[in-house]
Amino acid sequence: MEHNNNNNIILHSHCVEVAMEEVHHVVAPPHKSTFQKLKARLKETFFPDDPLRQFKGQPLKTKFVLGAQYFFPILQWGPNYTFQLFKSDLIAGLTIASLAIPQGISYAKLANLPPIVGLYSSFVPPLVYAVLGSSRDLAVGPVSIASLVLGSMLRQEVSPTTDPLLFLQLAFTSTFFAGLFQASLGILRLGFIIDFLSKAILIGFMAGAAIIVSLQQLKSLLGITHFTKQMGLVPVMTSVFHNVHEWSWQTILMGICFLMLLLLARHISIRKPKLFWVSAGAPLVSVIISTILVFAIKGQNHGISVIGKLQEGINPPSWNMLRFHGSHLGLVIKTGIITGILSLTEGIAVGRTFAALRNYKVDGNKEMMAIGFMNVVGSFTSCYVTTGAFSRSAVNNNAGAKSAVSNVVMSVTVMVTLLFLMPLFQYTPNVVLGAIIVTAVIGLIDIPAACLIWRIDKFDFIVMLTAFFGVIFISVQHGLALAVGLSTFKILLQITRPKTVMLGKIPGTDIYRNLHQYKEAVRVPGFLILSIEAPINFANITYLNERTLRWIEDEEDNKKEYSSLQFVILEMSAVSAIDTSGISLFRDLKAALEKKGIELVLVNPLAEVIEKLKRVDEADEFIPAQNLFLTVGEAVASLSTAMKNQSTIPEGAHTIMPHY
Repeated sequence: MEHNNNNNIILHSHCVEVAMEEVHHVVAPPHKSTFQKLKARLKETFFPDDPLRQFKGQPLKTKFVLGAQYFFPILQWGPNYTFQLFKSDLIAGLTIASLAIPQGISYAKLANLPPIVGLYSSFVPPLVYAVLGSSRDLAVGPVSIASLVLGSMLRQEVSPTTDPLLFLQLAFTSTFFAGLFQASLGILRLGFIIDFLSKAILIGFMAGAAIIVSLQQLKSLLGITHFTKQMGLVPVMTSVFHNVHEWSWQTILMGICFLMLLLLARHISIRKPKLFWVSAGAPLVSVIISTILVFAIKGQNHGISVIGKLQEGINPPSWNMLRFHGSHLGLVIKTGIITGILSLTEGIAVGRTFAALRNYKVDGNKEMMAIGFMNVVGSFTSCYVTTGAFSRSAVNNNAGAKSAVSNVVMSVTVMVTLLFLMPLFQYTPNVVLGAIIVTAVIGLIDIPAACLIWRIDKFDFIVMLTAFFGVIFISVQHGLALAVGLSTFKILLQITRPKTVMLGKIPGTDIYRNLHQYKEAVRVPGFLILSIEAPINFANITYLNERTLRWIEDEEDNKKEYSSLQFVILEMSAVSAIDTSGISLFRDLKAALEKKGIELVLVNPLAEVIEKLKRVDEADEFIPAQNLFLTVGEAVASLSTAMKNQSTIPEGAHTIMPHY
C-alpha cells in the first residue's frame, strides 16, 4: 500500500513537471538605462513619424538637400514641375480666385474689419503657403469661423466703429500670436494638442458657428442699421424683431433672389460634381450682377447699403501696427491662441481629407509650420488669420489642381484686382455679401455625421450638442470651451474608472472572453478571471482595488461558487503602463486575498509592468514566479493540474511543488 502511494506521488509529480514544461515563462524586457528609456519615450511622443530616417546613411550633400526640401517642400516638387501641370493649376487658380475675391470681402466684414483686408489676406498668405505647404489641394485665405471668433472676441473690449484703428491693430497683433502659436506647435512637434478637439466637438461647433454666422447676416439681408453687437441667438433675434421698422423691402427682395441663386448653384454642384464651376463662379457672378444693378438703379438711394469706395494697391506693411504692450495684450494673446487652434484644425483636417482622396501624404507638423509662418508674415502685411478653407479647397480639387501653384495663380489674380479693379466694387451691396456668407457656411452643418455620432456613441453626441448649444446661446469661445471640458471629463472618467470584466472559457477551445459579451463562455470552477482594460496609475488604483474585492464579495454571496474559489487571475494584456502608486494595488490585493485563502495570479504583464514589478520584488516574495503566466489558458491548465495533484495526494505525503 505504501509502495502504491509512493508511485502515485511520483506519477503526480511527473505530471506536474510535464505540465510545467509546456508553460511559457514571463520574462522582463532587456535592460535599458534611464536615458535610453527617456529617449525612446520622447521619440514616440514628438517624433512618431521619425522624420530623420531619410537622412540615415546619406552623404553630407544629400542630407543638406533633403533638409532644405523638408523645410521648403517647393524644392521637392518644383524641379519636376511641367507646363502641362501648370495648365491645370492655372484653371484651378482662376476658379478659386473667382470664389476667393467675394469671400475675402465678405469674411473681412464678418470679422468687423475693412473689406480690403479680406483681399489683402487672399494675396500674401497663399504665396507663403505655396513655398512652405505640403498639400496640393489646400486653397488658402480667410475662413468664416476664424473671422467670426476674431471679430467677436476683439469687439468685447474695443468697438470697430468708434475706434477702428485700434481694432485693426489688435486684429493684426492677434494674427501674429496665432501664427506664432501655430508655428511653435509645428517646430516643437506638439500637434497632439489640437487632438483635444474631437470630431464630435468640431461637428457641433461648426454647426453652431454656421448658425451664428448666418444670423449675423440678418443685418445685411434685412437692411437693419442698428444691430446688436452680441453673438447669441436670443440677443440677435431680439434685435431683429425690435428693429422691424428698419427693415428694407428692397434689400430683402434682393437678398432672397441672390440667396436662392447661390443655393441653387450649390445644389447643382453637389448633385453633379462635374459642374463644380457653377457654385465656384456663382458668388463672383452675383457680385457683378448686383453691383451693376445697384449702380443702374442708384440702390444706395433706396435703402440698399453698399461697400463704398475701397483703397487701391497691394498690401501696405503693418509690422508697425502690432501692439505688444498695453491693457489689451492679454486679449490679443487669448484671441490669437483660440483663432490659431481653430484655423489650424480646419486647415489640417481639410488638407488630410483631400490628401487621402488623392493618395498622398500631408505632414501635420509641416502644415503647422507653414500655416503659422503664413500668419506671422500676414500680420506684417495687413492680413488677418488665414488657413485652408474647405469650400475653396473643394473647388480647387474639383478644378483639377495639381500643386500649390494654384494658390500662386489665385494670389496673382487677387493682386491684379487690388491694383486695377477695386473701383468696380464701390457699388457692391452688402446684402449680396451676406448671402454669399450664408451659402458658404451652410455646408458646415453636417446632419448625417451628427446622426452617425448618435448611433455610435451617445456621450459623444452630448459633447456635440454641448458645443452646438453653447455656441448658439452663450458665445463661440465659451461653447467650444464647454465642449472641450466635457470631452476632457470623459477622458478622466475613462482613466479613473477603467473597465474591468469577468472572463470565461469558450467550450472546446483555450480561449477566454468576456462572459457578458460571449454568451457561450462559461466560468471555470475555482477561478475568478478578471481583465483590466486600462493603464494602472494613482488615479484608478483605489477603484480597481475596490472593484476587484467586490467581485470577490459577489462570490461570497454565492456559497457554492465561493467554496471552490482558490485563484484570482488578473489578465493584464491591456495594461500598457503602471506607475509607482499602481504597484501598491497588487500589494493590497495580495494581502486582502491571502486573508481569504486565495492566491493572486497575473497573466501577460507587459514590458513596463513586469519590469517595475521585478524591481520592487527582487526576491519573488511579492508576486512569485509561479504566479506569472503568458496566457489565461496556461494559467488555468497549470493551476488546475496543481489543484488536482494536491487533492489526490494521500494525507501525510509530501507534495512536490513546481518551480517556474
